[in-house]
Amino acid sequence: MTKDLTTGDPMKLILGFTLPTLFGMLFQQMYNMVDTMIVGRLLGAKALAAVGATGSISFLIIGFCIGVCSGFAIPVAREMGAGEHGRMRRYVANAVWLSGAFALVMTVATCAGCRAILIAMGTPADIFQGAYDYIFIIFLGIPVTYLYNLLAGVIRSLGDSRTPVYFLAMSSILNIGLDAAFILWFHMGVAGAAVATVASQAVSGLACLWTVKRRFPILRVSREEARPDSGLCRDLCVMGVPMGLQYSVTAIGSIVLQSAVNGLGSLYVAATAAGSKLYGFLACPFDAMGAAMATWCGQNVGAAKLDRLGKGIRACALLGFVYALGAFGAMVAFAPVCAGWFIDPGDGADTALLTALVSRYVRVGTAFFYPLALVNIVRFSIQGMGYSVLAITSGALEMVARAAVGSLLVPRFGFDAVCFASPAAWVCADLFLIPAAVACIRRLRRHQAQFEHYEKVTREAEKQTAPRRHPLHRGRLAVVPFKRHARRRSFRRAS
Repeated sequence: MTKDLTTGDPMKLILGFTLPTLFGMLFQQMYNMVDTMIVGRLLGAKALAAVGATGSISFLIIGFCIGVCSGFAIPVAREMGAGEHGRMRRYVANAVWLSGAFALVMTVATCAGCRAILIAMGTPADIFQGAYDYIFIIFLGIPVTYLYNLLAGVIRSLGDSRTPVYFLAMSSILNIGLDAAFILWFHMGVAGAAVATVASQAVSGLACLWTVKRRFPILRVSREEARPDSGLCRDLCVMGVPMGLQYSVTAIGSIVLQSAVNGLGSLYVAATAAGSKLYGFLACPFDAMGAAMATWCGQNVGAAKLDRLGKGIRACALLGFVYALGAFGAMVAFAPVCAGWFIDPGDGADTALLTALVSRYVRVGTAFFYPLALVNIVRFSIQGMGYSVLAITSGALEMVARAAVGSLLVPRFGFDAVCFASPAAWVCADLFLIPAAVACIRRLRRHQAQFEHYEKVTREAEKQTAPRRHPLHRGRLAVVPFKRHARRRSFRRAS
């Protein structure tokens, strides 16, 4: 069930890895998208706005969970590429310990503070209770978010991008059924949509756990391997926490932007919510490409095949350009039709205005999809190479761009400025990420050249340790030892 990404044609391997991952992420996006569609059409624009008002908070917290799990999977992919299966299992075991601790602390803290956050964001009074009910239940589901994303990340690190997809498909169908049941039969309102989301993700997480135990013998951890290791935990945190913070830092800008949108009224909050869900769904291929590149770079760095890094990034960037062009063309033609999925026709005059606002939001966003493609491809490539701290810088640039648009331009230009906030953030991130990726590859090559030189010197010195006749010993054999001045380290460690 594992797959080696260190040999073979880059385009073929990346495309083969990306497509199953894409289907999985499409199903994962359906959790949120179906919630929004059902809430908007069955409960009306105010309920849709209540769910939308929590989007930036959810991205702040849930994004951190997803980022941490993605970072935890990078050392697993690296050890898989290096063939160090025992060390790989120890990383997996320590990732489980850390995920459990993070989940407990985050669940308690977020559930206690979500009301204060909504108040600070200026959430409109007519949607406040619905927003609180929804986000509180989502935060209660943080443990199952860690469960699924950690196991799915580990499975993908082994080269298997298909298995998580099957369970996401199953849980997506379950989510649709539970949405209808909790909203229509049990009359739970927006809280029912949140319960359906958490329950469905719990099913996919448990299914991944069952599969890991039954179908991945390479992940069967011994009692010795399962012991917590401070050094490995530190390595995991160095990879995972910056990736999580990158999502969270980015989300701070989204919160500032959301606060500005809240000031425009609940109708514009609903339009932003529907538009964000729609082009979030359309952007799934870029997320899948990013996940593929993290595993690609992790395995190839572990195998010391650095010439494949640039080839993989260029191949994936070409795929991103082709899809970005197609997505923009589709939204130019069909944005109003797609906007209608989220809107209750019974809302009267608001229906036409909502449709126009959502269409404008989506068309502007998809026009800048190629910069978004590069953000995902290059950022995850850098993280796969082992330089996850750089992700925080790119996230900070996105935060600054969104916050600047939200605080300075939205009060003056209104909804038009909201439409350009995310594109501005993507462009700012690319201005940093592309040069950073080039610098990372060059640094890895320098490390490799230094290591190869050290290996050559070491081999030559070892030859000199062979026994030879010393002139002072009159024919007796005397060994002249070679004193090493540095311990030999693997390239994987040096990088």
